[in-house]
Amino acid sequence: MKKDFDLVSLGELMLRLSPTDNERITRGDSFSKQVGGAEMNAITGTAMLGLRCGIISKLPANDLGTYVKNRVRLCGVSDDYLVYDEDKDARLGVYYYENGAYPRKPRIVYDRKNTSVNKIDVSDYSDELYASARCFHTSGITLALSPQCRKTAVEMIKRFKEQGAMISFDVNFRGNLWTGAEAKECIEQILPYVDIFFCSEDTARLTFLKEGDLKSIMKSFTEDYPISIVASTQRIVHSPKRHTFGSVIYSAKEDKYYEEAPYADIEVVDRIGSGDAYISGVLYGLLAHEGNYQRALEYGNATSALKNTIPGDLLSTDLKEIDGIIKEHKSTGRKSEMDR
Repeated sequence: MKKDFDLVSLGELMLRLSPTDNERITRGDSFSKQVGGAEMNAITGTAMLGLRCGIISKLPANDLGTYVKNRVRLCGVSDDYLVYDEDKDARLGVYYYENGAYPRKPRIVYDRKNTSVNKIDVSDYSDELYASARCFHTSGITLALSPQCRKTAVEMIKRFKEQGAMISFDVNFRGNLWTGAEAKECIEQILPYVDIFFCSEDTARLTFLKEGDLKSIMKSFTEDYPISIVASTQRIVHSPKRHTFGSVIYSAKEDKYYEEAPYADIEVVDRIGSGDAYISGVLYGLLAHEGNYQRALEYGNATSALKNTIPGDLLSTDLKEIDGIIKEHKSTGRKSEMDR
């Protein structure tokens, strides 16, 4: 049965304020305004590559909420499942991001307590929501925001699963939201429902206390739970402005690992959202080219590498550009300096 959406995602939408260029939060007088949020970042790329995507969230019923809704639409993501908080204390989460330049590291200040998304409840939606999508995605950030967000996210995972959707989950551990032990206890309760699992090697070791090499760690998740696909990113930070990025995907059905040469010496403009962009590429590959895990890996690596070069949280691209980046990455011949 054809569903209305290929992918829907639950998560907090936030206002990002950044000092211009390489200015500091403590000194700059102006901020650029953008929209971000892990789950929104993740599905933006999938939508731009051509799939039908929607975001599930709760926004304040004020001008800031309208600004965010307009940005969602501009990204080609459906706002059908945005609901609005009419309370007087309704508020949008904000974070301030300062770019880094060696030896100065990037810095973030969060202002996200008691935001409207923490009031989200399954009662905000009709049961039709859960039959609307082929795949449902959320992350550990949403689980960590508050008991109410956690309750809603877990219930939505179960309901989407009951309606036949694949469940995609990104651990996306944030130490400022919860401890590793808290994350482990909570996430292990939802892993029996997860089909596609995103977890970095460092997170697997620190949060889930896994031991051994990366590939054995990835495989162990599929041995402990009915997970079909595990994807793990590998980033080398040479400096705030120069990264190397690659990944590994493991398919439990084939008992096979998929890899390619990493993207070396990426010229980083803004790394925020690049991990989420990886998810968008992988999910696009898995949903548009079922069973072709090598292709999913290539889309994930390419979208992440590209996102590092784009300011703001959100990816900006299309399928033609990503296919071109993948083709050039595989090429051993002379590379053109400019597309013209």
